[in-house]
Amino acid sequence: MSYVFLVAGLSLLVFGGDILVRGAVALAVRMNIPHLIIGLTIVAFGTSAPELLISIRAAMSDLSGITLGNVVGSNIANIWLVLGVPALIAAICCDQKNIHHNFFFMIGASLIFIALCFWSPLTMWHGAILCALLLIFLIDNFYKARKHKNETEVIDGDVEELIEEIEGAKENPLWKTAGFILLGLIGLAIGAELTIQGAVEIAKSFGVSDATIGLTVVAIGTSLPELAATVMAALRGHAGLALGNAIGSNIYNICAVLGITALITPIKVDPLFLSFDLWVMVAASLSILPFIVFKWKINKIFGLLFLLAYGAYTYKVLELGRIQPATQTMINSTPVKS
Repeated sequence: MSYVFLVAGLSLLVFGGDILVRGAVALAVRMNIPHLIIGLTIVAFGTSAPELLISIRAAMSDLSGITLGNVVGSNIANIWLVLGVPALIAAICCDQKNIHHNFFFMIGASLIFIALCFWSPLTMWHGAILCALLLIFLIDNFYKARKHKNETEVIDGDVEELIEEIEGAKENPLWKTAGFILLGLIGLAIGAELTIQGAVEIAKSFGVSDATIGLTVVAIGTSLPELAATVMAALRGHAGLALGNAIGSNIYNICAVLGITALITPIKVDPLFLSFDLWVMVAASLSILPFIVFKWKINKIFGLLFLLAYGAYTYKVLELGRIQPATQTMINSTPVKS
């Protein structure tokens, strides 16, 4: 039953996130909000909603391993998995404008986040710092786009197409837009609950920690929309969009998802994150540095190497995540807090 809960929960998260984005974009279009603002905020926050709901729900249930594992695992997957798979279909170009700037912002945000983790648990002041970083990122991108009069350098073509598609149907009644938003929020809430219940039960059955499930199963599940989008872009000959999407998603995961979660409830940091997973996250991010600096293409060979690196990391996580029998007995006897 735990697998049914997990699959159903992840499916509801994807569905709820998509419906919420469409409803929120429709409302923003009705209010004549510029496309740039919609792309930088509403769409970006909406696509991060599944990770945010899971992180908040897990942290409030004293399952901070899933909260951190979901974000850290997703950031690793966004580089080695989400870039590795489409690279097997078509080479990913790394010469987009402003990609250098966003890349180094991602690295800086990652290092600041790691430094904050050494003052565990992450509390309101940690969250305020991360949210401040997000605000700086948004303002910087906004003024950069306005300065160069080119919004497509900041919001990708798929987002622009979505906004224009919804703009073409903005005569839809307000109750329909409100219904989309409400349905999306309900789907996300139920999906987060089912995902966490399923993940905890699977962790118990396999004798691994909740952090391990967060770093692997939950992280991959919440990264599936990004993976599907990049694969479809590669099939359409637009594989270059994958790099910008991956970097942007990682920034939002750290600054928005963890920042907002820490503002709401404390997040405990397991020592294993500090000694291993956080540094793998940085290593995964730095692995694309040569491609950005030298404008190399991520071709099939590098895509395969990324996937091998992700496979090796996943294996190591499962190996390190084994719980000792005595600890496992204690966990199995402890119900999930609601």
